[in-house]
Amino acid sequence: MVYAIVKAGGRQEKVSEGDVIVVDRLKAAAGDSVQLPALLHVDGDKVTSDAAALAKITVTAEVVRDERGPKIDILKYKNKTGYRRRIGHRQDLTRLKVTGIK
Repeated sequence: MVYAIVKAGGRQEKVSEGDVIVVDRLKAAAGDSVQLPALLHVDGDKVTSDAAALAKITVTAEVVRDERGPKIDILKYKNKTGYRRRIGHRQDLTRLKVTGIK
């Protein structure tokens, strides 16, 4: 079993070849190939965490599409003052398909 821990969009994701992950929006069009930096690589019993060895490992992924996350409702309220503010937020996301770990 071969997998890697990569840094994607401020978070760490465990990926193996063929996985589909959702990360923060990347500046890449659908169909483009992107490389993600590996933080840990596991190949069976062999675990690689050395920075020099990880620099040689490339994790490539293909951009499937851009999408938006679920809406988050934010309500600010102060009692007895009539202050009420309602806003929402939807995060911009990118769906990636991991094509290779080498």
